[in-house]
Amino acid sequence: MPAGLYRALLTVAGAVAAIVLAIIISSVAIIAAGASPGAAFAAFFNYGETERSVVNGITSMLNRSVPLFIAGLAVAVGFRMNLFNIGVEGQYRIAAICAAYVGSTFTAPAPIQIAVIIVVAAAVGGLYALIPAIMKVTRGVNEVISTIMLNYIAISLTAFLVRGPFTGERGEGLLTTSTPEMPQSAWFPNLNWIFEVFGLPAPRGGGLWGFLIVAILLGVGLWVLLERTRFGFEVKASGLNPSAAVASGVNAKKMVIAAMVLSGAIAGLIGLPEILGDKHAFGSNFTPGLGFLGIAVALLGRNKPVGIAVAALLFGFLDQAQGPLQFANVPPSVIMIMQGTIVLLVVIANEITRRLALRREERRAAQELGRNTPVEVAA
Repeated sequence: MPAGLYRALLTVAGAVAAIVLAIIISSVAIIAAGASPGAAFAAFFNYGETERSVVNGITSMLNRSVPLFIAGLAVAVGFRMNLFNIGVEGQYRIAAICAAYVGSTFTAPAPIQIAVIIVVAAAVGGLYALIPAIMKVTRGVNEVISTIMLNYIAISLTAFLVRGPFTGERGEGLLTTSTPEMPQSAWFPNLNWIFEVFGLPAPRGGGLWGFLIVAILLGVGLWVLLERTRFGFEVKASGLNPSAAVASGVNAKKMVIAAMVLSGAIAGLIGLPEILGDKHAFGSNFTPGLGFLGIAVALLGRNKPVGIAVAALLFGFLDQAQGPLQFANVPPSVIMIMQGTIVLLVVIANEITRRLALRREERRAAQELGRNTPVEVAA
């Protein structure tokens, strides 16, 4: 069997085994909570009885998956170079509020206005990620420590800005604050027409976020950049063997800065699907935790855009079941248990499959060496 096919089969088998074990462990947790595992797992596929409720459930799953996919891409860029950008959480928050505020200060044709907002978000995220990169290459500060500390700064700074310099008019009776609402030229068109093509009703609210198209293009572009360009080769080489990369002429410090800035720039886009497609402002109740979930998504997707997309869809599928689980008298915390268990078991399965594949290659190499070594004949 070819080595590539063997490794692919091992990966799939490991992922399936991890998911099965996660279901078993989650079933134990559900029983411990006094609920029925059958009712719980049936709730995951309960999208309602009407076409509109089914459409709403699918839309909710996809809308949840879009920012998680972008978050996974942002984390994966750092992982490819053995950089642990734990600061994605802070980078996307500070980028989101800056982009939302800038987008509310002017009016232009929709393509220009949306493009400016996207550029601002990417630039702010990249610049914020530049701080730990410079600290690492100039003073040797571990990026895990610096990015975690910068997360706290970004979260606190964002809370100050949304209640202070960037705050808009607060509606009467509202307990939350937000930036001024952006003009309609900054609203990203939705993709509700996809449902209408199949004769289905349009989903409620903001509908299916059009930023899904941008996320797909971003994933394709990142795959090309990392897999088909010299930059991607240097990133991978620097991550696998920094000493060999330096010996071959790769500027290690330059690659650290480039990878971190690229990771931060992608992280800056995480909040845009919600801002441009639904809220049209950054509020004090803006969705938190997407950066930390991106770490799990990247690990589950093995730092590959296709794998990250599958992982994001899986997390979106699990998250949309929170409502049906409550109706089935199942604690929503079961979802967190499943997510954590799946990620943990998949990481373990990936390491086991990697070692099995490595041993197989070692045995094959030993056999080839044995066949090609001349046998000495005794005189």
